Amino acid sequence: MPSKIIDGRELHYAEAGNGLPLVLVHGTLGDQRHWAPQMDALAARFHVYALSMVHCWPGTFPDGGDFTIARHTLDVAGFLRALGGRVNLLGHSRGGHIAFRVASEHPELINELVLAEPGGELDATLGGAPPSGAQAAGFARVAAEIAAGRIEDGLRLMTEQTGGPGAWERKPEAAKQRQRDNARTMLGQFHENRLPFSRAAAEAIHARTLLINGADTQPNFITIVEALERAMRDARRAVIANSTHNMSADNPAAFNAAVLGFLHPS
Repeated sequence: MPSKIIDGRELHYAEAGNGLPLVLVHGTLGDQRHWAPQMDALAARFHVYALSMVHCWPGTFPDGGDFTIARHTLDVAGFLRALGGRVNLLGHSRGGHIAFRVASEHPELINELVLAEPGGELDATLGGAPPSGAQAAGFARVAAEIAAGRIEDGLRLMTEQTGGPGAWERKPEAAKQRQRDNARTMLGQFHENRLPFSRAAAEAIHARTLLINGADTQPNFITIVEALERAMRDARRAVIANSTHNMSADNPAAFNAAVLGFLHPS
């Protein structure tokens, strides 16, 4: 499996295709395999790199491992620099938050940007309430279950936070196993100190941006997408029919078409 050493950390990835680089960043409890339904379609026009964030499968999460948004933002920025910069970047959920931070803090690295239901909270400048700490508390409950060896219970809690009641039971077995493989990352993620989205950070993004949400997703994700759409310099939106937060797997044909209809191949 290919990898690059970024600041002394090994970043694994899958790749396919030729042309302008398109880097894909997965969300919580995911890895490069999350993007399997996208690889062939996107590789027809781009050189696609599907990352596994450091400590995610095929890596492991060690005791005391560094698993924060800030660290992963640096990892992705370093990966883009290793590719030569000015690449297309697509992130989903937590990966969407990372992609947002990369585009805001390192705009010189981004050509075009796709944010699929980026996860987090809004601050007051984007119409959000003062951060409640509810997201961090939810992550902490998940981490406590996993630390106690109740892996399935912890993963069910986490999945229902993004997909609603019964979301774990609806997942295909392959997706459940992918989350089991990455369960220990929650022992780091629950104290990642994720900052809320702000207007200043949104306005710092220069790249042409596509914001995507599932038609049947949770309301908090729609609130974030709508706020960012209003605040960003050059943003447009796509809604994926018959899909929830996990839109790229729920309706891959529509998701892939939306991405390919937005990105320029050169």
